[in-house]
Amino acid sequence: MSVLRRPYVLFVALLLLVAGCSAGAAENSSPRGAAGPESSAGPATASSASPRTAPAPPPAEIPALGPQTRAQIPAEARQAVVATGDGADSNRSVVVLYTRDDPATGWRPTAGPWAAHNGMKGWTEHHLADDLRSPVGVFGLTDAGGRLPDPGALLPYDEEPRFAVSGEGFLGEPLDGSFDYVVAINYNRVSGVSPLDRTRPLGAERGGGIWLHVDHGGPTQGCVSLPEDRMRELLRTLDPARHPVIVMGDAASLRR
Repeated sequence: MSVLRRPYVLFVALLLLVAGCSAGAAENSSPRGAAGPESSAGPATASSASPRTAPAPPPAEIPALGPQTRAQIPAEARQAVVATGDGADSNRSVVVLYTRDDPATGWRPTAGPWAAHNGMKGWTEHHLADDLRSPVGVFGLTDAGGRLPDPGALLPYDEEPRFAVSGEGFLGEPLDGSFDYVVAINYNRVSGVSPLDRTRPLGAERGGGIWLHVDHGGPTQGCVSLPEDRMRELLRTLDPARHPVIVMGDAASLRR
């Protein structure tokens, strides 16, 4: 009888061995790092993925300025007075003040638009003395002055009786008070001195004395003129720490 039991015992042992291996495989079928009992074991969904950061928009540019003109604006400039002429031969223009607080965000308009006058015969890229045209380009604004007391200018201000002017303009309008407030435009002049200084680095034949000044109701000999209250506003706003410039010219030239 003992001989007959051996195959049966062997069969049972084999059966238990197979059952034990399959049970162990079932228990260890989960991959390492599988979700715990308080986590979802399902596949990852789109909502669980890391959100993508949208790229930052490019810095805002001053409208209607082309690449050549923009390239002339110094990198350190944070204020830009933009005087845009109606046409190459027009003596009427529009002025807007732009500010760049953060180079990453770019320029934004902060004052204007203001009606203005420029040279009697319009604009030129090669200004000469007495050509009655305003120079096209980008120029620094570093010095101010006028016949009237300082209205709170941030730029160095030279109060001087010699800023007085009289006579008539091209349309017969009185010129009195035109230089009550001025900001020197750094065309053919030395910066850091009174607007009255007559030093001309390019030579006297290239003209000079190009200013922002009080409008007298008519064209200028080459300056850009604004109403008196706008000149006071500019004087209180233009900050030497922001390296202000003027971008000036007819619309077609500035678009280049």
